Amino acid sequence: MTDVSVAVVDAKTPGNVGTIARAMKNFGLSDLLLVDPPELDPDGEAYGFAGQAREDILPNAREVTFDHLVENYHTVGCTAVTNEDEDSHVRYPFRTPAELADSLAGVQGDTVVVFGRERVGLTNDELARLDEICSIPASAAYPVLNLGQAATIVLYELRELTVAETQLPETVHERASEREIEGLYDQFDQFVAAAGHPEEKHAKAGRLFRRVMGRAHPTGRETVTLRGILRRATNKLE
Repeated sequence: MTDVSVAVVDAKTPGNVGTIARAMKNFGLSDLLLVDPPELDPDGEAYGFAGQAREDILPNAREVTFDHLVENYHTVGCTAVTNEDEDSHVRYPFRTPAELADSLAGVQGDTVVVFGRERVGLTNDELARLDEICSIPASAAYPVLNLGQAATIVLYELRELTVAETQLPETVHERASEREIEGLYDQFDQFVAAAGHPEEKHAKAGRLFRRVMGRAHPTGRETVTLRGILRRATNKLE
């Protein structure tokens, strides 16, 4: 079964951290990662909003860097619907929470669902470094949910991965390690440069490739094969 962690980036309000911890407790998650967190006073609103999560999830929350998330997990960034289309590769394509649950079912490996700031969410630069995007379909008239609501909806949809005692599929898909996948991204960057792709479009091509691989969940063998093909192509071009 996929191990799912939750990360909150640069939260400004301790109460929202507590609300997310409570939702984690509701839906069977326990590993909370905090990037640039506010102070979480045991007598403050974070613990007040956390319910029973004050007993284990909040005290055991770990402070990490954004780099740590990218380097050690399959990352899923949560953001509001932005009406961007296939020509924009930062926030598109995205999965809905239900689609994300289906995608991760039966995939072995560590995944972290990343939530951003209360007002502005995750920046485009941050989203560009993540493997997948998850967005909650909402009314176009007001598509933005507050942080606690968004986390509750996403974690609810993941409940069959984290709560239900379901059997794993007979054939388990073993995703490559994050180090192997990051190596594939680096090799692709070298290939793009050697192929003479316009320099100003390198970052966009890299984001597109990251999104494709993020949805594909390549295995270790697939990753090694792709890296080898890209390496040989790069050498020939050079």
